Amino acid sequence: MELLDIYDKNRRFTGKTIVRGEYLAPGEYVTVALVWIVNSRGELLITLRSPEKEHCPNQWENTGGAVLAGECSIEGCVRELMEETGIKAEASELTLINEHRGENAFFDTYAIAKDISRDEVTLQPGETADAQWVTIDRFEEMCADGSVAEPITGGYHRVKPALMEYIKTHI
Repeated sequence: MELLDIYDKNRRFTGKTIVRGEYLAPGEYVTVALVWIVNSRGELLITLRSPEKEHCPNQWENTGGAVLAGECSIEGCVRELMEETGIKAEASELTLINEHRGENAFFDTYAIAKDISRDEVTLQPGETADAQWVTIDRFEEMCADGSVAEPITGGYHRVKPALMEYIKTHI
């Protein structure tokens, strides 16, 4: 059972938690940490959601997930990277490129520059079924053809300018 901290619309901790999967009341928010992994060729590492996933099975996504109770978003990001891909990262390697308040969550999007081979990626059973490096153009084609989970497509378009700036300055 995973517990998540609940925040108000101004991102102040309410002192309450919720079990992951339970519904939030109006005006309650959790935090979600997302990360774009970029290699020195400017490619993105994406993972295939497991066919066992309730939402968007067998669709591609970037790494991320809910921030657990007691974690800050960067700690959640480091944890999600390790859980979903086996990639070890230090908080200092991550750059916050976007913050967004959605309907019931704050989305913190990070970027990290890492040159690792596909063979170094360790998939998480029940979460990730495959991984691949793709160019920005290929990723956008996959968004257009429905291969990428819709929430990821929408988030990508929101953060694309910041992600392109990150790639320009870090790669």
